[in-house]
Amino acid sequence: MRPSAVSLRQAIWTVMHATIASIVMLATILLMSFGTVAEAAPDTSSDVWVVSTRCLGGTCNVPETPRFSVEQCVLANGGRCNWQRAELSDMLAEPARPLVIFIHGNRYDTGSAKQQGLALSRRLARFSPTDAPARTVIFSWPSERQGCLLHDGRAKYQRCYTDGHYLAALLAKVNPEQPVAIVGYSFGALISLKAFDELCRPAGEQLPCGGDSLKCRPGVLNMVLVAPAVRSDALAPRGPYRDALACLDRLTVIINSRDEALRFFPLLDPRVDVPALGYVGMPGSWAAADTTFRIRDATSIVGREHSLLRYLESATLSAIIATGAVAGL
Repeated sequence: MRPSAVSLRQAIWTVMHATIASIVMLATILLMSFGTVAEAAPDTSSDVWVVSTRCLGGTCNVPETPRFSVEQCVLANGGRCNWQRAELSDMLAEPARPLVIFIHGNRYDTGSAKQQGLALSRRLARFSPTDAPARTVIFSWPSERQGCLLHDGRAKYQRCYTDGHYLAALLAKVNPEQPVAIVGYSFGALISLKAFDELCRPAGEQLPCGGDSLKCRPGVLNMVLVAPAVRSDALAPRGPYRDALACLDRLTVIINSRDEALRFFPLLDPRVDVPALGYVGMPGSWAAADTTFRIRDATSIVGREHSLLRYLESATLSAIIATGAVAGL
């Protein structure tokens, strides 16, 4: 017996609705994986700035003196951020206020970088050791989605070395007395370590105290690496970024041994056949004797997702990130 036209139409609509729902769910998962979240109103105490390198050249066109694009979050009615152009000198004008620099990962547009920087700032304010929360600086680098994952990942992996140079230029402008914390997520960890390599050991040689060196700065210097997309031997005794440890007072590393994105890290550079630091971690014996070191595996909390939002949503992990950044500042 043939089905009626009405029954056939209902069956078609049922299939279409199920398909659309699946597409919407998949899109939601992808957006979460790459860091896009709805912006919530920041605390009234927020002090959030953006330093952007999105307008600066890549590897073959690096300016001698980078001119950063700077914005400041000015609270509007309802507590929302009104982003206004600002001067770098104004951002660095309070050397007594701790400075937390957040370097995001891949596939962030300008808006999502700001949104997650604001989310981090709220977590930091809860754990601030002083009444005046740290000034949060979002280091916004050109990581917009471009093409397929592998091609895009390899291109951004190379771009990290350029932005490591730009981050080093920014850090060199900070008053050496000012307490500073670096929070690097995913590729942001590679950018952070590249910058420290430049300021702690330029041209393959130890940099003496003075000049732009971070090694002997009197201000506290902390670093938090979340799901770091950097080679696992980066800080090993003979690792490429070993000398960065000499500049740090505190190092916190949060890994995820089930991270689906970090699992494919070795494909980014066939010449470096090692897993990601954020996937396998590192032994505490690699840390310098005078560096406070902590490592935490977030697998049981985050699961397979590669998303900073998942770390910030967890009370346990956000507390580790925040205290690792602001402790001692």
